[in-house]
Amino acid sequence: MVGHHYLIDVAGCDASTLNDEEYLKKLLEAGAIFSGATVLKTESHKFSPQGVTAFCLLSESHISIHTWPEDGRAAIDMFTCGDCDSKAGVLLVAEGLGGVIIANTLAYRCQGMIIPDHYEP
Repeated sequence: MVGHHYLIDVAGCDASTLNDEEYLKKLLEAGAIFSGATVLKTESHKFSPQGVTAFCLLSESHISIHTWPEDGRAAIDMFTCGDCDSKAGVLLVAEGLGGVIIANTLAYRCQGMIIPDHYEP
């Protein structure tokens, strides 16, 4: 099964939005649900004096955000497997930040990967 990993960098966001831990957690959950994923657990950490990292553990993998309110920037990523639309999820989160997307990347992970019956690193 191939995993889809979508990464977006957003700039020009309002500092208070990027520092609102509860809003960011709800926004991530909304992005996950919008993509078709199932949220298992959401965790976050608010840094002092500013900035938030939030993470949703999904049945299909994860969606996360890291913010730099002092610069008006955020990094959002979503890694999913199955039929989820990770691009739709991160775009919804980016829209909820009100900034401008300055970079986006779609990566495919685990393509053609063969896992042996017994693996020793």
